[in-house]
Amino acid sequence: MVLFSLMVIALAKPFVYDARLSLDKKGRDLIVALDASGSMAQSGFDEKDLLKTKYQTTVQLSQAFIENRFDDNMGVVIFGTFAYTASPLTYDLPSLSLLLEMTDVGIAGESTAIGDGIMQAIHTLSYGEAAQKAIILITDGEHNAGEISPKEAVNKAKDLGIKIYTIGIGKKTDYDAALLETIAQQSGGKSYGASSSKELSEIYATIDTLEPSPIRSENYLNQSLLVAYPLGVALVLLLLWAYYEQRGRL
Repeated sequence: MVLFSLMVIALAKPFVYDARLSLDKKGRDLIVALDASGSMAQSGFDEKDLLKTKYQTTVQLSQAFIENRFDDNMGVVIFGTFAYTASPLTYDLPSLSLLLEMTDVGIAGESTAIGDGIMQAIHTLSYGEAAQKAIILITDGEHNAGEISPKEAVNKAKDLGIKIYTIGIGKKTDYDAALLETIAQQSGGKSYGASSSKELSEIYATIDTLEPSPIRSENYLNQSLLVAYPLGVALVLLLLWAYYEQRGRL
């Protein structure tokens, strides 16, 4: 019965989590800075659901991007007339995604303070310890509010080695494409334009390639299998049993 029980335990593949390894993150610090100004309430951006606002579609695609970042320490900054940190840097990506879903158009005012959005993202990144830091700035408007100019914010990011990827949402006439291009170029990032949800999804896929996130395998890195222990005990008991059986015959 003991041998049988040990074999059953071994087949169940017992394991323990290695807490030290599960906390050994290898990714980067990454902030999604999202424009929540009044113009993001416009619909028609998602060709599959024309009633969805630009903001709803952007949040949905941002959540899909966040879900696949694995080892990254991520946060969210929302900006409009002013900017605030909706979520500090965290490895708890499901909670981050939930917090992002709780935001809405107008929550930070109706205008567009791009400079404040970048500076708030930089401030949020200052609490991270990763060697690589980046900001994904998404907006559909022009800088027309706030206390900090985009130039001042970009210079700060450049000094700290923070890349900024800019994404203009909607028609190119809606947002300041030249400003977004300058922000990206001076910080070492790239600038993109998305006139539909499909294009935004493709841009996120491109950024995911440019800023890859290491994948932690839960099966091989965070778990330590204990199969060898019950099998080892069963083998020893089996050998002892065979030894005593053979000895009894002699």
